[in-house]
Amino acid sequence: MAKNAARKAVSPSAPSPRVMRVVTHPVADTLIHERTRLAIVSSLAVNESLSFSELKNLLAITDGNLSIHARKLEDAGYVLCQKSFEGRTPKTTFSLSSAGREALRGYLDHMERLIEAARP
Repeated sequence: MAKNAARKAVSPSAPSPRVMRVVTHPVADTLIHERTRLAIVSSLAVNESLSFSELKNLLAITDGNLSIHARKLEDAGYVLCQKSFEGRTPKTTFSLSSAGREALRGYLDHMERLIEAARP
């Protein structure tokens, strides 16, 4: 009985409402939050466009990994994919859509608020 009373006395105070708001939604956009997709979107945010091979080499990922993650971002409307040919060689070029740029901005804003709330 005395142990429980001691535990209650040392329990931490409730977090501030500001912290509670941030923590209740820890990730603003789960699609972008995944590491590889965040790397793709971030890379395209600072480059007008990147070819499939440029993006693959920049991120050091496999063809299959890039294909799957790029398709998810394309399906969400965050990434634009343009397919063409250079001679007889197929070329896929990716660019960030305005919706993707806005989603990244919202994600970064949310992460900044989370970091600020976590600082003492």
